[in-house]
Amino acid sequence: MFDQLFQPIDLGGQTLPNRLVLPPLTRSRAGDNGVPTPLMAEYYRQRSGAGLVISEGTVVSPQGASYARVPGLYSQQQVQGWRPVVAAARSQGAAVYAQLWHVGRQAHSSVQPDGGRPWAPSAIAITGGQYRSPQGRVPFEEPRELSIDGITEIVEQFATAARNAMAAGFDGVELHAANGYLFDQFLNSSSNQRTDQYGGSVENRLRFLNEVIDAVSSYVPAHRIGVRLSPSSTWMDVFDPDKRRLYSALVRSSSPRGLAYLHLVEPGIAGAVDSADHAGPITSSELGALFDGPVIVTGGHTPRTAAAAIGAGEADLVGFGRLFISNPDLPLRIRLGAELADLRNAGLYGGGPEGYTDYPELQTAH
Repeated sequence: MFDQLFQPIDLGGQTLPNRLVLPPLTRSRAGDNGVPTPLMAEYYRQRSGAGLVISEGTVVSPQGASYARVPGLYSQQQVQGWRPVVAAARSQGAAVYAQLWHVGRQAHSSVQPDGGRPWAPSAIAITGGQYRSPQGRVPFEEPRELSIDGITEIVEQFATAARNAMAAGFDGVELHAANGYLFDQFLNSSSNQRTDQYGGSVENRLRFLNEVIDAVSSYVPAHRIGVRLSPSSTWMDVFDPDKRRLYSALVRSSSPRGLAYLHLVEPGIAGAVDSADHAGPITSSELGALFDGPVIVTGGHTPRTAAAAIGAGEADLVGFGRLFISNPDLPLRIRLGAELADLRNAGLYGGGPEGYTDYPELQTAH
């Protein structure tokens, strides 16, 4: 069934066996100091039937972390921990990319290495949300504004993490420029009110992302670097009065770089919703037409809508988040027309095998 989903495709010089993507999904099962675990290897092995596996968000520094038990790529211990995970993820022929991540102002002083407030483009706090601290929910703090030297340091952290990703065996990397995290904070005027070369005009607000792409390209070929965006999102108080202009400019500036892919978060994901209060939403098909390369869309798709999107030329690959959690052998189930299991809320974030590696594969389902 849905033959469009099982057509091979070239991505960064690798032939993927199908168009299904395991997108980045934070599951909070890393060990101490952000080191991947054998349990994570089993989780990715179970889902290795995807054509492309993108790791859960992986922080580039302790400063860039916010949530408990997320993995990193800034230490040699983490590199060693990732190697068996990557090998497991590619066991059925998938390409495996690491998503590189810095949360910016979504962090909290309780998890910052120096005990200070988190860092961001501007000293503007998130409104309308709360941070989940070890002591319970607390208001987000007003972040510290990054200096030029601080920005340069983070650019270097992304480059180092990219180098570490390649040493761990990943095929490429994805830059997490979506969902209100640090890149998104630089891109949007609500969170970036700088008056230097990183703020003001659209071109200036693109500068940080472009500098990171350039730095990462020293260790990862451009055709193995993907970028994830959420053009329709106002998640975590990040918005811009003219998203159409912003994201069109971003994609136009990225396209000539020969990147691996453009990964677009669509409104089916919580928080990624169009808002009448913030004009200028732009569709995935519109952005895809501006990008000279494969386009991935993720956000509430079913096998039917995914096949339709690919068949209509609106996307080249489709990510399945919730369905891949509850159906580790999702490609096989779709191909056979088998029943799809429902997602359980238990075990989504943190814990052990429950809700993580205990979803039965088709041959063991009853």
